[in-house]
Amino acid sequence: MKKYHLLFAVFFFSLTMSAQSEGSFLLNLYGGYTFSDKVDFDSSYARVEDGFEYGAGLEYFFIDNQSIELKYNRLDTNMPLYTKIPLSGNNGSFPAGSQVNAGDDKGAINYILADYTYYFGSSASKAMPFLGAGAGIAILETPQSGSGTYFAWEIKAGVKVKTNSPLSINLHAYLQSMSAAVGYDYYWDYYWGPIAVNDYASTFQFGLGASLSYDFSK
Repeated sequence: MKKYHLLFAVFFFSLTMSAQSEGSFLLNLYGGYTFSDKVDFDSSYARVEDGFEYGAGLEYFFIDNQSIELKYNRLDTNMPLYTKIPLSGNNGSFPAGSQVNAGDDKGAINYILADYTYYFGSSASKAMPFLGAGAGIAILETPQSGSGTYFAWEIKAGVKVKTNSPLSINLHAYLQSMSAAVGYDYYWDYYWGPIAVNDYASTFQFGLGASLSYDFSK
């Protein structure tokens, strides 16, 4: 078993050295502030409140000014749910506009994304503006329904500020979205009769953040 571990370590090390000879591997540590968003449903609406978002990613430059990255970010937040119309149930009656999950609205969104980023300017520049986009999954955690996995995407723009050391700083703005099926809308077709179509709800959250990057090739 130890021989297999040694072979795996040598294989991984050789891959890393080969990749670094063609480009650069960077470890990115993220922190940012994500602003709230309102999500509408048929008879209610929810808010994903402001929160601090943090995470890490591994970025690979396959060309001097283009990279791909696999990253994980987490947003801890509150998700209050409000009624649009009066509702009643096992938990009591709720007039329109009242919160139905008061005291039980803490949750989190975990983003796992694959990003592509294009940097403007040469690799010798100290400041490199960039644009990027990514897609992947969001794992939504709520006290009421546990966790669920949904499609997610993001776009971002900012500037990378280099130093004479392996460290650099990225200042950026981002827009993240998560989409989930929340029920059905029904339509009438003359030939088929009633048709159920999935109804989707999406979050759109804007944020401002920064990341500290370490370049392993330096």
